[in-house]
Amino acid sequence: MSEPWTDTALPEGYRLDYRESTGSTNDDARLLGREGAAAGVVVVAGKQEAGRGRRGAAWVCPPGEGLAFTVLLRPSENKALWPRLSLAAGLAVAEGLDRFGIAAEVKWPNDVWVGGKKIAGILVEAGEDFVVAGIGINVGVMEFPEVLADSATSLALECGEAPLLPMVLAAVLERFGVWQSKIGQDFDELMRHFRVRCALTGKEVSLIAADGALHGTVKGIGDGGELLLQTPEGIRKLVQADEVRVVG
Repeated sequence: MSEPWTDTALPEGYRLDYRESTGSTNDDARLLGREGAAAGVVVVAGKQEAGRGRRGAAWVCPPGEGLAFTVLLRPSENKALWPRLSLAAGLAVAEGLDRFGIAAEVKWPNDVWVGGKKIAGILVEAGEDFVVAGIGINVGVMEFPEVLADSATSLALECGEAPLLPMVLAAVLERFGVWQSKIGQDFDELMRHFRVRCALTGKEVSLIAADGALHGTVKGIGDGGELLLQTPEGIRKLVQADEVRVVG
């Protein structure tokens, strides 16, 4: 195992599965899930060749400059509630970054922002009896491609230096351990904390919903984790949306 992962200690309930190089940590974790691996395995890649976000969007980060990992979960809650793990993961990342002096917000449904710029993304995928929660965090990146320069940031840019990747992983998992079990009966507690971190409340946005493009003002997050969008036709409750962009 390469530095700095030697002797890495994770919070209770998690076990490290480090891979020098892989296609996708989500794909690796899904395979482990199908093979019957216990919950709590954390697949970490030193280099990820085919990382992806929602709708198959590529997630690329130079080796050593980003943290790419996936947690294998076997939730006891009803499968209909499993998508809430995306909100739990986003909140965990935002709170985990507190440890490094970074004030992060969650951009519903699956990104984490700092100062309006993306620092992390989340991709939650369900199997037959398991869930994989993939998280990618920009840690040591000091310069982004021109196309991303105005929309992305990293811990190194925000802190002035990059913390060790295992420290970032442990900080996020510590908070994820709190929230991953609250997608059912205790979801109201998760939502209280999520709303405090919500980057979109009060913002004018455009997005793509199941029935097409929408434009409106975000009024907040509903009790079920849905986005509350004020449109000329009234309040829309959106469980899922793509290409959510702040336009005002």
